[in-house]
Amino acid sequence: MTRRLLCGPSARGLFVALALLGTSGCATVSNPTKVSSLKPTDLVGAPGDYKIQAGDEIDVKFYFNPDLNEHLIVRPDGMISLQLVPEIQASGLTPKELTEALKKEYSRELSKPELTVIMRSFTAQRIFVGGEVGRPGDKPLLGTVTVLQAIAMAEGFRETAKTTEVVLIRRRPDGHPQVIPLNIKAAISGADVSQDLALMPYDVVHVPRSGLATANLFVDQAIRKMIPVSFGFRLDRIFFDETSNQTNRDGGGDPSNP
Repeated sequence: MTRRLLCGPSARGLFVALALLGTSGCATVSNPTKVSSLKPTDLVGAPGDYKIQAGDEIDVKFYFNPDLNEHLIVRPDGMISLQLVPEIQASGLTPKELTEALKKEYSRELSKPELTVIMRSFTAQRIFVGGEVGRPGDKPLLGTVTVLQAIAMAEGFRETAKTTEVVLIRRRPDGHPQVIPLNIKAAISGADVSQDLALMPYDVVHVPRSGLATANLFVDQAIRKMIPVSFGFRLDRIFFDETSNQTNRDGGGDPSNP
């Protein structure tokens, strides 16, 4: 069998493709937040500790000053506007926390403000699951839902999923994103169940493609479909078999055929 080293433009293109392939499975997360470093405020509270969200309707009721009563819808930026006091951040706070914050603000205008915050309606709570899952998209957040439960709602992992580097993107009350890498494979095995975080409204769960799956896709799209030769390759040598072509040029062929 005669083998010839692949050379010329096709070889150069192949070497470039293989160089890119070496980095195709790598993903970089800027300023990640480790699960172990999360603060209690970054975690979902116990049942009953509902946190106000943009779009929620609330009533602010004053016991002794009913003329200050307000019916409010929390703005998209999470703020609310009331009489006598500056606008105040409501989203991210529990009704109790907002009540205490309003009492503090109104104490500058009233001698002894007595008020309460009453939830009237709740905006639809959603989470978003994307990447290598069966059915990406937004999912309803009803009660406590963990990352693994959200992935199950999205019909589970695809075979191409990289379960050790799932990314949770969470929007902080100040508007800045928080990126949390999660090893869901460790949560599934029971090695580290703390990786299966409970989700908050509008969290985004992204399941990346595994390096092997990325490599296979890259080989198919960037090599086989771009280089017009049939080849087999190893890391140290790249050849293509031209035995049949050489035989035809010599006038030979299959010995079984005359």
